[in-house]
Amino acid sequence: MAASSPDTRYTYKLYTYFRSSCSARVRIAAHSKGLPLEYSFIHLVKGDQLESDYCTLNPSKSVPTLVVIDKQTGKDILTIRQSVAILEYIEEARPDLPPLLPPNDPIGRAKVRELVNIISNDVQPITNLRTLSFAKERGVDGPEWQQHFMKLGFNAYEQLLKLYAGKYSVGDQVTMADCVLAPAVDGAVRFGVEVEQDFPTIWRVWQNLNELDAFQKGRWNAQADTPEDLRGK
Repeated sequence: MAASSPDTRYTYKLYTYFRSSCSARVRIAAHSKGLPLEYSFIHLVKGDQLESDYCTLNPSKSVPTLVVIDKQTGKDILTIRQSVAILEYIEEARPDLPPLLPPNDPIGRAKVRELVNIISNDVQPITNLRTLSFAKERGVDGPEWQQHFMKLGFNAYEQLLKLYAGKYSVGDQVTMADCVLAPAVDGAVRFGVEVEQDFPTIWRVWQNLNELDAFQKGRWNAQADTPEDLRGK
């Protein structure tokens, strides 16, 4: 993890769930930048996101939610309820920390955001727990559904990686695209997508990311709310 510079103004509280790929994006990004987070755990399978207090905080009834708290007053000054908006916020609010968008490079930044949007728009919404539950109630096979839509998005990401990738998704520096990609690959492997065989460039980048401390610490199997029998897998 990069050394963080002290922030005397704010603390950052993240509502998260260990299996949530959207939460993992933010955890990984925060570790990559060296930005300390306080965690509050929302168990999606048990329905914590449907409790009235949390629905008031986040009307989308999802995670993550980031709350920025003024240290002097203890008051919440900002709440952000979507993962990509959180990534953009911490990038802009803490330019003193290691960047996750290529500095002074509009073309490079556009490439990163393009890749982020493939996962966040084309893959995650249609393969998340809420969508999967709705589909299963109507007789749709869950793993088949997951695999179909993950493969569509991964194919697009793979083709662009052939143009953009170095060691990581865009060149040789970790970016937001990597923070979004790594949890998506974890999910794809879980649901039986043959990532190594079908998407070799994604697989290579994912393996490189898994060697990094920030990605290991932000991953689903290393969280305080990860069940003991799943840790380290």
